[in-house]
Amino acid sequence: MTATVDLPLLGAGKVRDVYDAGGDELLLVTSDRISAFDVVMAEPVPDKGRVLTAMSAFWFEELADVCGNHMVSTDTTLFPASAQRPELAGRSMLCRRAEMLPVECIVRGHLSGSAWAEYEVDGTVHGMPVPRGLRQSERLPEPLFTPSTKAASGHDENITVEQAASIVGADVARRAEEVCLELYRRGAERAPAAGIVVADTKFELGLADGELILCDEVLTPDSSRFWPADGWEPGRTPPSFDKQPLRDFLSGLGWDKRPPPPALPPAVVAATSERYTTAYERVTGRSLADWPGA
Repeated sequence: MTATVDLPLLGAGKVRDVYDAGGDELLLVTSDRISAFDVVMAEPVPDKGRVLTAMSAFWFEELADVCGNHMVSTDTTLFPASAQRPELAGRSMLCRRAEMLPVECIVRGHLSGSAWAEYEVDGTVHGMPVPRGLRQSERLPEPLFTPSTKAASGHDENITVEQAASIVGADVARRAEEVCLELYRRGAERAPAAGIVVADTKFELGLADGELILCDEVLTPDSSRFWPADGWEPGRTPPSFDKQPLRDFLSGLGWDKRPPPPALPPAVVAATSERYTTAYERVTGRSLADWPGA
C-alpha cells in the first residue's frame, strides 16, 4: 500500500517517503514497496510498512536509554491536519529533523556478506585484523563497528573507522561507534529468545540540537540480517528472515537484475509478508494485529 499525503514531499526512497511536517518535524511514511538486487518490485508486500514502523517504534522505546532518537509519535491524531488520514495509521511516524551523518553505521556480529568476502581475500574486516581460521557466518569474537559510505547511486563502499572519522570528525565517529555497538549488543541479546540471530545491522544516526540521535529504522528485517537460530551454523549462510522467499524466486529465473522486474506470484508475496510479520512478533512478543492499521 502507498499512501498519498498533502504535505511537501522531500524525498522518496525505495521504501519510505519523507514529507515536510512543518517546523523542525518530518513525516515518514513507510510503504509496502519491496526491492531486491536494488530493483523495486511492482507488487507490494502486504503489511510490510506496518511491520517496519511498528518494529522501529518498539526499538526506539526499548533503546531510549542508550541513545536519543527522532521519533515524536506514531499517533496520526498528532500529525498535521492534512496527514490525519486512515491509510497512514500504523505505517507513518512524526519525527524530529536531524542532520544525518554521511556514513552508514554498521555493526557486524557474524562474518557474512561483504565482510566475509574481504576476510576470504585479506583476512581483515573493513581493514581491521580478525582471528584467522574463521568460517563463513561464524560469530566474531566481538561485534565490530564497520562503517560504509552512503552512495547516491550504486552500492555503498566499505571504509575503515579512521576514514569515517575523517568524514564526520573524530569525536562524532567515536560516539557513533560507542552507541552503535551498545545498540547492537542490546538487540542481539534479545533476539535468541525469539529464535533469531542478528548477524549484522545498519543504524542511521544524525545530529539534532548538537545531540547524536538514532533515526530512520532500527533492527528491522530491512536494516538487519536476521537468521533463524535453528538454521545457523558456521560454514554456510542460513536463509534470511526477511526477503528470502523473494530472493529464492528471483534467483531461479535467470533474471539479469535490471528493471523491469519480473512479476511476483501471489504465493511469493504472501510468504514474504509472513516472514516480516513473524520477525516482528517473535522479536517484540507482540501481535501485529494489535498495531494500528490492521
